[in-house]
Formats: sequence, C-alpha cells, structure tokens
Amino acid sequence: MVRDFIAASAERIKSGPVIVGLLVVAAVAALQFAAVPVFDRLGLWVFDSYQRAAPRVYEDAAVRIVDIDEESIERFGQWPWPRTEIARLTQRLSDAGAAAIAFDIVFSEADRTSPEQIADQLRLGEGNEALAARLAGLPSNDDALADVFAMSPVVGGFFLLKEDRGTALELPAGMAVLGSPPVEVEQYSGSVQSLPILQDAAAGLGSLSIIGDEDGIIRKAPLLFSHRGQLVPSLSLEALRVALGAQSVLIKTSDGSGETAGATGAVVSIRVGDFEVPTTASGELLSRFTKPEPARTIPAWQILSKENSADQLAEQVEGQIVFVGASATGLRDLIATPLSDREAGVTVHAQAAEQIILGEYLSRPDWARGAEFLLVILMGGALALLLPKLGAVIGALVGFAGTASVYSGSWFAFDNWQYLLDPTYPVIALVLVYGVQTLLSFRHEEQQRAYIRGAFDRYLSPEMVRQISANPEKLELGGEEREMTVMFCDIRGFSRISEQYDPKEVINFLTGFLTPMCDILLERKATVDKFIGDAILAFWNAPLDDPDQFRNGARASLQMVAALEQLNLDMPAKPGQVWPPDVKIGIGMNAGLCCVGNMGSKQRLSYSLIGDTVNIASRFEGLTKQYGVSILIGSALADQLDGFALLELDRVKVVGREAPDTIFALLGDELFATGETYQSLTEHHSTFLFAYRQQDWALATATLDEFGAVYNDVGLSALAQIYRERVKHLSDHQKIANWDGVFAATQK
Repeated sequence: MVRDFIAASAERIKSGPVIVGLLVVAAVAALQFAAVPVFDRLGLWVFDSYQRAAPRVYEDAAVRIVDIDEESIERFGQWPWPRTEIARLTQRLSDAGAAAIAFDIVFSEADRTSPEQIADQLRLGEGNEALAARLAGLPSNDDALADVFAMSPVVGGFFLLKEDRGTALELPAGMAVLGSPPVEVEQYSGSVQSLPILQDAAAGLGSLSIIGDEDGIIRKAPLLFSHRGQLVPSLSLEALRVALGAQSVLIKTSDGSGETAGATGAVVSIRVGDFEVPTTASGELLSRFTKPEPARTIPAWQILSKENSADQLAEQVEGQIVFVGASATGLRDLIATPLSDREAGVTVHAQAAEQIILGEYLSRPDWARGAEFLLVILMGGALALLLPKLGAVIGALVGFAGTASVYSGSWFAFDNWQYLLDPTYPVIALVLVYGVQTLLSFRHEEQQRAYIRGAFDRYLSPEMVRQISANPEKLELGGEEREMTVMFCDIRGFSRISEQYDPKEVINFLTGFLTPMCDILLERKATVDKFIGDAILAFWNAPLDDPDQFRNGARASLQMVAALEQLNLDMPAKPGQVWPPDVKIGIGMNAGLCCVGNMGSKQRLSYSLIGDTVNIASRFEGLTKQYGVSILIGSALADQLDGFALLELDRVKVVGREAPDTIFALLGDELFATGETYQSLTEHHSTFLFAYRQQDWALATATLDEFGAVYNDVGLSALAQIYRERVKHLSDHQKIANWDGVFAATQK
C-alpha cells in the first residue's frame, strides 16, 4: 500500500504539474490573445531597451531642424517673437534653398507687436490719436509673415483635439484612399489652427499632434489622422509631400492592397511621391530614433544672425526639409522617447521624415503575433511536459536556455531586419510554468515526505526517517528480498506479571520497559516492526541499507540486557511507576534472506518482513528459556560477529523445522571476549562439547563437575544443569549409532 501510495504520488508528481503547467500555458496564451495592456507594456519596454542598445545610426537624409533653443531666446528675446522675426527666419531659409519649411508651431493668435495691435492700445489713452492712426495704416506683422509664407515652401501646423471646437480644416492637397476607408485611424473632433491668413498662404498643412503610449513615451509617429471624418496628414508627411512637389497622398488599406489577413479598413501603407511607407493599422510609423546628432540641428539664432552669409546658409539648408521647432525649456515642447526623457517634440517629426527618406522602417509583421502565440504554446508546453522529468535544476537550465533563445531571436530580428517580435509572452509562459510546476512539485514532495515520516517515524530512527524523506528513491517497498538481521525480544514470565497488576498498571510497566528498549534499537539503526504484547520484533538492513547490520544488532541486544539491569535498579524507586522485581528478557536473533515490504490488506497494512529467518529467530527467543541465556543467535549471524564473545550452545532442530542449526549465546562484546573468564569458559566448554558429541559421557560429566564454577561465573549455571541431566539420561543407554549431537526442541 505504501508502495502504491508512493507510486501514485510519483504519478501525480509527474501528471499533476504537467496538467497545471499546460493550464498556465493556456492562460498566458489567453492573456496574449486578449492583449492585456500590463503585459503588452512589458514588450514595449523590451523594444525600448533594444533601441537604447542599438539606436538608428544617423545618416544625412536632407532633413534639418531649426531649433529655437535657450541661446536663441537669450539673443532675440522672449517668446513669442514678433512675426517679422519669423518672417525673416522663413525668408532666409527660403532664399537659402530649403525644399520645405515645416513649422512645429501654431500661430493661432494675432501678433501683439503688430502696428494695428499697438494702435489699439494707444487709443485707450488720451492724446495718442494721431500716432495710433499712423500705426493703424501700416501693414500688420501677420500680413508680412503671410506674404513670406506665400512665396516659400512653407508647411503650417495645427493641433487636433478630442473636444469639438474650432473650424473645419481646409487642406491644400487631397488624400486618396485605395480600399475601404481607414477605420482605425485616431479620431478627432476639434482643432487649434493658425490664423486663416497664414494657413491660406502655406503650401501645406499638417498635424503637430503626437500621441504617446500609456506610459507617456513616444514610440510611434502618427502620419494620418481623422478630423470630423476627413483624413489629414501629419507635419512630417505633409513636409515630405511639399518637398517632393506631390499633389496628393495615397493611402492603401488592407482590402485595397491585396492583403486580406487583417481587418477591413486597416491602413497598410501611405504613398507620397516615390516613397511608400509601411504603417500600423492606424496609420502610424514605428519610430526608431537616433542618438542626438549635432549635424541635424541648426540653432535659430544662426539663421537670424547677420554674421552668416547667404552662401553659408545655402550650404546648410539647400535642398533640405527644414523643421522649425523649439527645445527651450520654457516653451514646453519636450517629450519622452525610448532614448531620452527630454526631447524636443519637433525631433519626432524630423526623424519620421528621415526614416521615410532612408527607407529604414521598424515593422511589426502580420505574422508576429501568431509566431509569438505559437512560441507560447510550443515552448511553454514543452517545458510543462519535460520539467517533472528533468527536475528543478536541469529544468531551470532548460528554461533559461529557452528564455535566452527567445530573447536572442527577438534581438536578432530587431538588429538585422528591424522586426519587432515581442519575447515577453513566451518568456512569461516559461517563467510561470517553471515557477508553478516547481512549487507544485515541491508541495507534492513535501506531502510525500510527510507521509513517509508519518508512516515510518514510529519504527525507524529519526536519522533514517530523515534520509528516507530526503531521498524517497532509496526506498523500495513491497516484497523486496534482502539479507537481514532479525531480533525477537520477550519478557520472561510476562503472564505471571500480568496476573499481579491491573491493565493500567501493566500498560504503565510496558511503557517503562519498551521506551528505553526502542531508544536503543533506533539508536542502532534498527527498524522496530511491531510490539506483540510484551515482545518486540525488530530488524536491520531495511528499508535502508545498513552495511554494519550484524554488529549493530549484536550491540543493540547487549545494550538492551545491560539497560534492563539498570532499569531493575532504578524503576522501582520512581514514583507512580509499576515495576516487578528482577525483570528478565530473552532475545533471539538470526540472519538470512527475508522478504520485506508492505504486509496486510488494502484496509490495513504494516511495513514488515516474513521468511524462514524470521521464524527461526522467534524459535531462538523461545530457546533462551531452556538454555538459561539472555541472547541466543544462529550460526549465520555468529559467522558475522568475529571478535564478539560467543559461546556455542548446541545443535538443535527448532519446532517446525527439520534442518538443524548450531546455536550460540552472545555473552559480550569484543572487550569481554578478551577477558580471562570468557577465555576459560570457551576452553572448558569446547572440551565438554567434544566429549558430548563423541558420547564420552564420563569425560563430559567430569568436565561439568570440575568446571561448574566457570559456568556459574558467567550466569550459565542453567546451561550446565541442562547438560548434566541430558548426559545422565544418555549415559543410561548404549551408544547411539550415527550420533550427531543434535537436540530436537519440543517447545517454541
């Protein structure tokens, strides 16, 4: 039954964690399918780390940023600058040959420094009518800027809003759609636009809005928006259109591009001029940023400074797409990217244009999510199936190798093909499968150890229980054949003792006797099989191997006899302890092949042993009464106790067995065997046995008479008396033919 339990436990340890592991894999796959934001964000952080490790290498793509930086503010005054300064900056860029001048700035209010604005202020006071009239007749700064815009390749900007405010957008160029109208493009209802005079003068208009992810980091540059149902371009896309002189922008959606795997109306690409830009379904460009690059940026003060000649400016901006924006802290146009916590917003537009021109695109292939899902199933499922067989350590190495391979593959795809393959879900599956299965296996092992401890701690030493619970594989249960040492110990005259006391007092006595006896046995690595009334059955070399089983058994029996002598002295004096006078025990021991394992029925069982060796040990215990010795052993055990004080007693046929065996009394350990008393006893007893087996009754009798005191000295007077009576009986008869000296026992 224990074997069945352990087998069943082992099976559960194999199958239970496997099932749970597969359920974990299914749960992770479901989370991936549901696109849980928390887990998706882990993938974004991984991609951010890739960008930090391998940012896009800067190449000159004819894109420049004119930066209104801190120094420009210091040189030309606080923002906003007069529109005349913006007009001068625009004129100089246009004269220098800029292909497009895109403003990451919205001029939504009239310039407060315009003559008419100053005139209105003067009219509020007295005596300034003439001056106000003269100023009101001058051209406005906004008109001046509009005139420059009209003569330059300017792209104006506007902000899009979710709330419904502002007027409709009037774009200078159309947006054509090949396929169903885009349905996943970000929708807006309102806008903040520049003054109509400026927008009308611009060659192009684009949205300045940049959408960050939930953590506020900009990872995508939107190229397309929807405002009140109308598709509008981003600043970067419109700047590219103006620079290329294209009249429109072509948008391809999934059913118009021949790609039918995605949802209908999902944006696939955007074409402007000769450039076809792959996008997300919502019309976004996946940004791959460069490190800060000085060659890309020109401070605004250098454009406005008279120290820079027209030729010098032409060298910097001729044929370039120029984005005008601000990085000065007070202008609040700073955003976070995977590479920087504080980056000018205009950089996103500029780098988006660079990526389009260079054709360097990060992409999330259509098959990416399916491949990641397949990895979750295959790798997570494989680990769930293998881990119970591999164990925690090897399983950890396999799991680590799987994790490393997933990350390595993801990194290789990013660095070589610019693919964004998310390793997080496969890794989550591997980590959770390993963690859950390891915890579950540990719990099962603890349950098994607890069962083993509960099953064996009553009849095994604590050290043996510890070894078994720590290493259950050492335990082979159920009908195993082993060479073993068996002991039967019985209290002499227990029936007489039981008659003297009531049941509670008998139990009190047995407890006082059995406890120290079992302590000795467990200390000597014995397995205490059972108590049969007052008798103890114990054995060695099972369930764990005991290479010193024979000597452990011999020493245990000698210690038990010595301990009983001390108990006879100490126990009667203990308050409340019942203890008969001069308690004696008989111990029978034998060694040989036994069958050890689970004995009993399905309802009740015990770990025990059976075999001829056990039966003979029981008979030997019964013979201790007849021969008057405390410990009696067979020849098989005696052969293993070299150096111990053994005395050959007789050759006997025990009850129920035809084959005779030579029996010995175990009188003491190796030290006792070196004493004079033992040496004298063995010498004279050998003389007696020789005469006895030769049927020389006269010599046998003479030896017993002459050396009777030697027998008495070691407590073997009963043995001497047995042989006196036997020799006397045999001497009355003629010599027995084929005499072998074997005595047939008639009592158990």
